[in-house]
Amino acid sequence: MKLNDLSFNPKFHVLVTGGAGFIGSNLCDWLVKNGNTVTCLDNLATGKKSNIEHLLNSDNFTFVEGDIRDLKTCHKAVENADFVLHQAALGSVPRSLNDPITSNEVNISGFLNMLVASRDAGVKRFVYAASSSTYGDSKKLPKVEDEIGKPLSPYAITKYVNELYAEIFSKAYNLETIGLRYFNVFGRRQDPNGAYAAVIPKFVMQLINHESPVINGDGTYSRDFTYIDNVVQMNILAIKSNNKKAVNKVYNVAFGERTTLNELVASLKKHLSEYDSKIADIGINYGPVRSGDVPHSLASIERAKNLLDYQPQFSIDQGLKNAIAWYYHNLK
Repeated sequence: MKLNDLSFNPKFHVLVTGGAGFIGSNLCDWLVKNGNTVTCLDNLATGKKSNIEHLLNSDNFTFVEGDIRDLKTCHKAVENADFVLHQAALGSVPRSLNDPITSNEVNISGFLNMLVASRDAGVKRFVYAASSSTYGDSKKLPKVEDEIGKPLSPYAITKYVNELYAEIFSKAYNLETIGLRYFNVFGRRQDPNGAYAAVIPKFVMQLINHESPVINGDGTYSRDFTYIDNVVQMNILAIKSNNKKAVNKVYNVAFGERTTLNELVASLKKHLSEYDSKIADIGINYGPVRSGDVPHSLASIERAKNLLDYQPQFSIDQGLKNAIAWYYHNLK
């Protein structure tokens, strides 16, 4: 079912943790636009108030500034919620290698707090952001949900532990859970700044500024880059589904195609040069491979198609056209 065809009747109250972040704010947008009541919980460590500024005057939107590491805050935020979309986390493999303790506190202890609060509040379903990093050193392509390898970073460990905790809570407490393993999400509002910026907005910003992007490795590493609207669609389907066979499972969230970093930069230059012809001539630099990076990532999305009627609408090229238009006018 396509995103434009989705709606809720009756409307629901949804808690979005990390709702001021890149993915969370896009979820808040869709939910409010479609008449639902939304509580947004964010400590603004990586999220931005500006991402939700336009929602603050909405009667059916409430912003709670707080930290998921505090159980009382989690209990307060989840009051009256029908569903939880748990997006709050400290992302980035390099960040977790530099500071594994904080990544563990937020991504595991904070996650457990939200599970406990959701259980106590009797929410209908807990949908959470999992990660393709869970596949670790598995070399099999495409990645299939039930076949994973050993994790390659503290971040990957935290996201796998999330899946284990969710499974236990579904069995021990009858809390319906759905995990969504995101594959390299990109799109509007993704932050290009900082040491842990995602590759697409970082490269876009560098190219706009006529700087040469630095690719880690020789550019042959590949990713299943996934446009934000595909991710929003999957989250809404996870809430909406009445298929009992669909709950208490994890799903790949991707488009199902692989793009090398060299191909990505070539595509970025092509689309950006439509706004600034000088960008087409900018060279590329190559650096060392990052510790913890998985060489290749490609998702099987058959489970999501079969059980949740997932129909991703945006290929990487279609997504890049939309995203670059936003980046060019908002990141300059």
